[in-house]
Amino acid sequence: MDRASRFLAESTGGPLSTDRTEREHMQIAILLFDRFTALDAVGPYDVLSHLPGAETVFVAQRVGPVVNEVGSLHLTATATFADVPRPDVVVVPGGPGWHAQMTDGPTRRWLRAADEHTAWTASVCTGSLLLAGAGLLASRRATTHWLAADELAPLGAVPVAERVVIDGKYVTAAGVSAGLDMAFTLAGRIAGDAVAQTVQLAHEYEPQPPYRAGSPDRAPREIVAALRARRDAILY
Repeated sequence: MDRASRFLAESTGGPLSTDRTEREHMQIAILLFDRFTALDAVGPYDVLSHLPGAETVFVAQRVGPVVNEVGSLHLTATATFADVPRPDVVVVPGGPGWHAQMTDGPTRRWLRAADEHTAWTASVCTGSLLLAGAGLLASRRATTHWLAADELAPLGAVPVAERVVIDGKYVTAAGVSAGLDMAFTLAGRIAGDAVAQTVQLAHEYEPQPPYRAGSPDRAPREIVAALRARRDAILY
């Protein structure tokens, strides 16, 4: 049983490996690309990096700063694709830059190759479109940002209007803030409910937004209409 298979077996209730030296580190790779959405990457990072044995790395085509969609914030990729060939977990953020990654270039090739070894492959927001474009969500249930929901089916996935969707080892989250829910869900699957709840409490994660406008079903109609009118500017 390889490293990724051991973590998958452990996080899904399978037999635990008795080789502590081999299980000491779990590599979590968070993909970066130009014009990513910051919370899509940082939210899951700040949850998953606290799991026991986690080694969390930001990975991109080249090392160095990677700019977010606003252009005023950079995260530093400390590893290239070649440096991280066999991660245990992959997290793919969304952001308008997803569209530029949909060709069969280095990002897509790395996703396919890394996915062969992952215990879990996850996405936030339009990151699921990158996974689907790489052929990893074929006939699988998946979610994405509500404005991009119609992009999933043409890429072979089965769209689901849920905040977090698990299909096999694939965990997809809806738009932006849903990445935190995905991360806590994944933390529970990997490390158990007690560890996930401990991290949740340490983060005081108990959302109580001042408005009930976080989904198109509940937001005021005029606000939904205004965002729909700006769909292309938001997604691309």
